[in-house]
Amino acid sequence: MWTPGTGEIILIVAVIVLLFGASKLPELARSAGKSAGEFKKAQKEAEISYQEFEKSLKDTTPEVKESKIQTMAKEQGIDTAGKTDDQLLDEISAKMNKEN
Repeated sequence: MWTPGTGEIILIVAVIVLLFGASKLPELARSAGKSAGEFKKAQKEAEISYQEFEKSLKDTTPEVKESKIQTMAKEQGIDTAGKTDDQLLDEISAKMNKEN
């Protein structure tokens, strides 16, 4: 019994498309083009939204407010750079004990 090979199947499908789908081919191609265009447009919009989101994250870095302890230490002439509030309290206390 004869079984069709790959070449014969491709030929049969091509004939069917040409006979029954020739009038529909331009419409299908137009639909595929519109779909591809819409996909690219949505992809660009998503990229822009993501970039705006990243930018908003960078712009909203929290401002570090100076604590009352840091203010007090600066008033006493103590360098506050890189020191915790506990360390500053110890230095303020030591400075006040020296003055008394």
